[in-house]
Amino acid sequence: MLQRTLTPGEAMSPPGIKEKYWLPFEGAHRSGAWDALNACYCEPHRAYHGWGHIAALLERLYALQYLATWADIIAIAAFWHDAVYTTSDSGGRPRPDYENVRDSARLFRRYTLLKPPAGDAVSSLIMATADHLNARPDVQFYEGFEADLDLFLDLDLSSLASGWEAFEAHMIQIRSEFSFVSDAEFYASHLRTLHNFARDDVALFRRPETRALWQSAARANLKRCCAELSKKLAACSLA
Repeated sequence: MLQRTLTPGEAMSPPGIKEKYWLPFEGAHRSGAWDALNACYCEPHRAYHGWGHIAALLERLYALQYLATWADIIAIAAFWHDAVYTTSDSGGRPRPDYENVRDSARLFRRYTLLKPPAGDAVSSLIMATADHLNARPDVQFYEGFEADLDLFLDLDLSSLASGWEAFEAHMIQIRSEFSFVSDAEFYASHLRTLHNFARDDVALFRRPETRALWQSAARANLKRCCAELSKKLAACSLA
């Protein structure tokens, strides 16, 4: 599937991503699929949810593809899962994430040439990102599909285990994507989400292999971030 790993410091440009990761899957899509993806991931409001996130996810998949039953299905889902990322609705309010995920799956369907069960499996993986903690497959599209779904969701959350400086930079990027929202509203909403991820009774990563790699660092980052967001939210209430 994936051709090779990136060397340290190698640019994550769209042409590089296309050459290294997309070309093996181009034949599974209708003409114009890459252009549609590139237009999406290069939208000016994106800071975190752009090509950098997709390249990082694919890079980790490359390193862990031995855990996958059908790694190509996971790779294609990675390309499409954040294709639609509209942060505000027509009324200027934050758009529900489920709607972005649903529309990303629809965009994939518009361009895919994959037949069942492969196309259905990719759509199911994309839709699972609407509820990382609770998603479970309704259909086993192939033997090992549930384990692949777990691996895909773990890869999508793997950035939570980044070093603190990178984690903090990601939070700043996400804040910029919601720059139309007040600090107080953003901090309160983000705090609720991260608190759910940080709970001790939550299995943040589903696979034992990824849990061993990322769980400890991710929990430390989440708890530190929640503490800082709580302070920022308190400061907003005093302002």
